Amino acid sequence: MTPPTTTVGTTGTAPGTAPTGRTLHDDPRFRELRRRFRRFAFPVTAAFLGWYLLYVLLCAYARDFMAREISGNINVALVFGLGQFAATFLTAWIYSRFADRRLDPLSAELRAAAERGEVAS
Repeated sequence: MTPPTTTVGTTGTAPGTAPTGRTLHDDPRFRELRRRFRRFAFPVTAAFLGWYLLYVLLCAYARDFMAREISGNINVALVFGLGQFAATFLTAWIYSRFADRRLDPLSAELRAAAERGEVAS
């Protein structure tokens, strides 16, 4: 059975329907949205993984350094371990602020244009 045919508008979608992923994917605003996300996500991910790898390597190969007491029963390893939690929450907070200011407005604009059928001419 063949699907029903419809009249296709100038944007490549039937009137009143959402655009196809390919059309949306080609929109310059979508490419800008992806570029902004990647310019933030890749460096932050690399920095966070580097920090985590440093912690793991120090725990494995610098035991004397990590066992050094800072105050009472608190040693360097404990501070670094708690620093991992702090880095996780800090990264999430920074990303939330970044997304609110740089990604969400463009995403909302793109979503509204897609719902109206006004995507990449």
